[in-house]
This record gives sequence, C-alpha cells and structure tokens, in this order.
Amino acid sequence: MSGRLDAVTILDREYLAVRAKLLEIGATLDRLDRAEGTVEADPRRQRIRAGLEILAADKPDRAEQIQRLFSLGYDEHWRRTFGLAVNGQ
Repeated sequence: MSGRLDAVTILDREYLAVRAKLLEIGATLDRLDRAEGTVEADPRRQRIRAGLEILAADKPDRAEQIQRLFSLGYDEHWRRTFGLAVNGQ
C-alpha cells in the first residue's frame, strides 16, 4: 500500500475548489479588461499570463515553476540586502 491517493479521488476532492479558483481568476481578468487604462505592460500582468501558460502546459512540476516565476532569484548576500547581516556577514 503506497498511501498515495488515486487520481479519481483527488479529482473528486479538489474539483470544486479548482473550479472556484479558475472562476476567480477569470473574473479578475475580465475586470482588468473592462477597466479604464491598461496594465498589459505591467510586469505583474505579464507574470500572471506566464503563470497561466505554465498551468496550461502538460508538464510536471507546475507548482514549482509558478513559485519560481513569482519569486526573486537567490541572492547569496540576502542578509546584507535586507539589513539582517550580523558583523558584516
């Protein structure tokens, strides 16, 4: 026994939540389209579009790809960058 759920069980459990999230995203995009002005050049809008493309692709590790899309790259000097360095390190 693997302890992993089968695909049908996961779909049964998650379907309504996924549907609600998709409706929310669609409604937000519709509001952006109807609003005055444009955000097409806004990097956040471009990341949202890239995230949707990641979701639509038939590839594994979608969550990891989206997490990386919305994250800063690793900075080995992050403690200094955020003022958390102790004794200059």
